[in-house]
This record gives sequence, structure tokens and C-alpha cells, in this order.
Amino acid sequence: MWAVCKNKSHVCDDTAAGNGSVTVPAAERETWTRQMDFIMSCVGFAVGLGNVWRFPYLCYKNGGGVFLIPYLLIVFIGGIPVFFLEIALGQFMKQGGVSAWNIAPLFKGLGLASMVIVFFCNTYYIMILVWGLYFLFHSFTNPLPWATCGHPWNTPNCTQDFRRTCHNRSTAQPALPSSAATNSSLFSSASPRKVLRLSGGLHEPGDISYEMVLCLIATWIIVYFCMWKGVKSTGKVVYFTALFPYLVLVVLLAHGVTLPGALDGIVYYLKPDWSKLGEAQVWIDAGTQIFFSYAIGLGALTALGSYNRFHNNCYQDAFVLALINSGTSFFAGFVVFSVLGFMATEQGVDISKVAESGPGLAFIAYPKAVTLMPLAPLWAALFFFMLLILGLDSQFVGVEGLITGIMDMLPPKSALGSLRREVVAAICCIICFLIDMSMVTEGGMYVFQLFDYYSASGITLLWQAFWECVVVAWVYGADRFMDDVARMIGYQPLPYMKWCWSYITPFVCVGVFLFHVVNYKPLTYNTVYTYPIWGEALGWALALSSMLCIPVTVLYKLLRCKGSLRERWQHLTTPVWGRHHLEYLAPESEAKLLPPAGTKGTLLFESVI
Repeated sequence: MWAVCKNKSHVCDDTAAGNGSVTVPAAERETWTRQMDFIMSCVGFAVGLGNVWRFPYLCYKNGGGVFLIPYLLIVFIGGIPVFFLEIALGQFMKQGGVSAWNIAPLFKGLGLASMVIVFFCNTYYIMILVWGLYFLFHSFTNPLPWATCGHPWNTPNCTQDFRRTCHNRSTAQPALPSSAATNSSLFSSASPRKVLRLSGGLHEPGDISYEMVLCLIATWIIVYFCMWKGVKSTGKVVYFTALFPYLVLVVLLAHGVTLPGALDGIVYYLKPDWSKLGEAQVWIDAGTQIFFSYAIGLGALTALGSYNRFHNNCYQDAFVLALINSGTSFFAGFVVFSVLGFMATEQGVDISKVAESGPGLAFIAYPKAVTLMPLAPLWAALFFFMLLILGLDSQFVGVEGLITGIMDMLPPKSALGSLRREVVAAICCIICFLIDMSMVTEGGMYVFQLFDYYSASGITLLWQAFWECVVVAWVYGADRFMDDVARMIGYQPLPYMKWCWSYITPFVCVGVFLFHVVNYKPLTYNTVYTYPIWGEALGWALALSSMLCIPVTVLYKLLRCKGSLRERWQHLTTPVWGRHHLEYLAPESEAKLLPPAGTKGTLLFESVI
């Protein structure tokens, strides 16, 4: 068996890399102090801003309560199977998002792709937290800055009479930071230069907002110290960051249902429109929302699972976490629409006129509604603090997933491998911060939207999820992986899991992926500014930088390996096991295993590819 590792083919590099990084006794992988640390971290990461500001809007837009039918169906045939697959893979391989794919080394590009996606997410997602922090600081004034006219950002149409119905609804606009914006129609009649201090387009960066730079620095410092010590620090912080938003949501709901018009808003949220079931867009929205909100394809779930005990019941955890995730989305709808119902009643308009999705809800509609309430600064501060905490754990757990993947790739006996985790984390945060500087300029919103629309879009996540299922089900073997899971948890999961991995989930991914491709529309800002050709090219470069990792890595490894195509395939799809697998692997296993530590010979470690 060791003879295989003496030739200079790419197979040898894979073997050395895979086992060398997990069989050194000194590199024992740390585990969660308590299993609840893992649950809280997953809740913190997967339950984020999308649950609060996107799901309720999609639900009302796509038929109210009827939307739950396609949503729950795709949860069970798409969301839970891939969610479980990623957690189980990390727990079984005891490796992060990249090295976990030693289960089929030829497809290690899957891990690289997830690292690219999560890097982009970490870079632009934090800007939402920066805006939240900016608004939080401005919430400690009475009256609230966006409740009155007479500010530099107000348009001539500004009015403080919120109960008067305006054709363009250009009321006292919130004092958005220079790079904060939304596609909301609230800005349809306002001058972007006056309201948002926006430049003329992507080609005009403009001046830097130093207020936003200070908020950006503060946010990155908070994120760094939440995860710099690894799971030992992350596992403690998430108890607050994961649970506190639920407390605030309950308080906001208790207050919201007492407001006039709240019941109308909730009815509007849930009122079923059965005709919507026949529309393809409803099913596509359900699928896309699930892949986003379950944080699938980012590699972070695999990283979190890798810190579990080997015999942890990850199967049960997957269902519990799915219930928490989807339940939070549904519950948040009551919080949001009770306030929107009150806002519509106060203004004398239909709820559809005030309902917003995404940043438009968080930074336009809700702040505007808060100004109509008694003790407005209290509710504004509470809401933005919840928004900040809700996004903060998603951010630092995402960074944790990135750091875990990088640390697992570094050769332990090299100069890079000797770097302390804290140093690697600091370098990653600084790099992301430098990229973020392009988003705190007058043209920053255009850059942010470019990242949001392309780098971690539905297309990239669906592509990733499709290949994850195909590799585990058809290259490694669905039955084989089910047996591995049974070794960990003590019993066989329901066979529906392997049916989903093998057939149903890939089919769903392909269907939604093709729908996105066929219905692709060039990116615009607020339906007014159309991105230039070079801007779209830059966006597609962001998307393809992760998507191409998979085929490029496969071709690279196949071309570098020696032997016939059949021999190359056999070598490159043979798993690379770690020392913790030896307790149940049969001696005649075809898996490649390194000699015990101390054996003569220099171990080779693969580079990024």
C-alpha cells in the first residue's frame, strides 16, 4: 500500500496532504466544550437577517399561508438533506470545508469553491452590520433624525405628516449612510445624491465617509475578538448572540400586536391565495430562500461539524436546527407585519404600499414605522441592536469557517503552518476590511450590490449544492456514506436521505439553477442606474471564481496524475482517511493511510490546488 506513495503522481501529493494534516498526534482537533455550543453556533450562523427581512416578504408576496406548502416541501427534499450532509461530512472527516473533501480528493475543488463564496460573503455581509451600527448610534436622539425634515438628505417633497398619503411617498427619509441604500420605491422620486450621497455610478468612487469607516473598524474589531480563539471563544459568545434576538423579537411582537392595524397586517401576511401555487416563481422563491437561509454551500457548517465528537447525533441535530431556522422565519413574519399593518393604518394606505424586503425593510420601512410610536428612540435602538446581533453571529461564524478551512490547508511543519490562529484570523479580517473600504465611498452601494447579486447568488449556491450531492451520492456512494453516518450515530438514518442526495435534491438544484439562468436580467440599481458592461463582467468574474474551482481542480488533478484514465479516476476518488478512522476501517481497506509518525521520508503537502 505504501508503494503508491513513492511515485511522483498527484495521487501521492493528495495522500500526504490528506493524512499528514490529521495524523500528527500533536495536532489533535479541539472539540466543543458542550454540545449545546455547536447547536448555538449553527443557530447563530444559519438564522440571520434573511429570516427576518426576506422570508416574511416572500410569504405575503407569494400567496400568504399557501407559500408554506412549497417552502416546507423543499425544506424536506432540499434544505435538510444538504444541511445534514454538510454537518455529517465535517463530523466524519474531522476537517474544515476544504480538507473534508478528502473523502473524494478529485473533487477537493468543492472545498475551495466554498471558501471563495464564504470569503466574499464575509466581505460584503458585514456592511449591513455597519449600517445597523450607524443607525443604532443615531437612535439615541429625540426626535429621531429621520423623523423630521430640514436635514441635508431630505428632498423638497419631505413631509412630517406621516398620515397624509403622498403619491410618491417621499416622507422624511431615514438618514442613510453614504453607502446604505435599497431598491425600495421610497427612493423613486428622491435625488440619490441628496438622500444617499451616491455618486453617478460604479465608475465614480467619490469621497470616503469617515463616519462609516469608524463603524466598519468597530464592527471588524468586534467580529475578530468573537472568534480569534476558535471554538472556545465562539462557543461562548453565541449563547448571547443567538438567543438575544429571540428575546427582542418577542418584545417587539408583544408591543406590535397592541398597535392599531396590527391584526390587519398579520392577516395580510397569512391570507392564502391558492392561485399562486400554479406559478413557477413561487416555487423558485421557496427554493432560493431555503438555500440562502440554511447557509448551504459555504463550508461553514462543515467546519462547525468538524469540532463535534465523532459519535455525536448530527442526524437529530440537523432536524432540530431546521425546525429552529424555519420556525424563526415564520415567527419573524408576525413581528414585521404587525408593525407594517400599523404603519399602513396610520398612513391610510394598503399594506402592499409599505411592505418592503431586504435592506428596504430594515433601513426604510421599519425605522419609518418606529417614528409613529411612543418612545420611538427606545424601539429604534432595540430594533437596530437586534439587527446588529442577529447579523453579528452569522458574520463571525462565517469567518470562523473560513479560518478553519485555511488552517486545515496549511502544512503543519512549514513556516505557514507555524502561524498562530490569531495571526491568520487577523490577516483575513484586515484583507476583508481593505476590500470593504470600496463600499464606504459615495459609489460604495454599487460595489455592495455587485457582490450581493453575483458572488453569493442563488446560482453559485445551487451549483455548489448540486455537486456536493453528486460527489457524496455517486462518487463516494450514498449507501457507503449512510453506513459511515450509522457508525457515528449508532443507527441508520431514514433511507429518504440517500434518495434525496442521489436523485431529488440534484434535480431540484438543476431546476432552480436553470430557471435563474433563463430568467437572468442585467443588474440595475433602483431600476434607474444600469451597470456598465465592464461592471457586469466584474460581477460574473466574482460568480465564476467559485463555480470554476470545481471543474478546474478536477482537470488539474486528472492531467497531473499518471496512468490510464480509469487508474487516475480510481486513485483520485479513493478517500484519504485520518487516524480517527482507524478504529473501524478494515485492514484490507483500499483507503490510503500514512505510515505511523516517525517513519523515514518527507511528507509532501499539496498547495491550494
